[in-house]
Amino acid sequence: MNNKLNSEHMDDLFEAILSLETKEECYKFFEDLCTVLELQSMSQRMQVAKMLTNKKVYKDIVAETGASTATISRVNRTLNYQGSGGYSLVFERINKKEEK
Repeated sequence: MNNKLNSEHMDDLFEAILSLETKEECYKFFEDLCTVLELQSMSQRMQVAKMLTNKKVYKDIVAETGASTATISRVNRTLNYQGSGGYSLVFERINKKEEK
């Protein structure tokens, strides 16, 4: 875990996020917390990570998401080399939930 992120303020943010129970609650909270552009950027990175995990090529990812190749490369590095496994954790849990 990145020690630069660890703080009481980050803990408060994550506790708030963990308290959300539905997508509707997430929409309400994140709309208040973030700008539309920030949310779109996070959403785009999630889609890029999902597509990279599913072995899509950069050209297809650019066409479908509009992400720059720099963004795709950054997400790819996080997935394969420098990340803490957060994407993998989330994707595994989503897949398990969809299988049920």
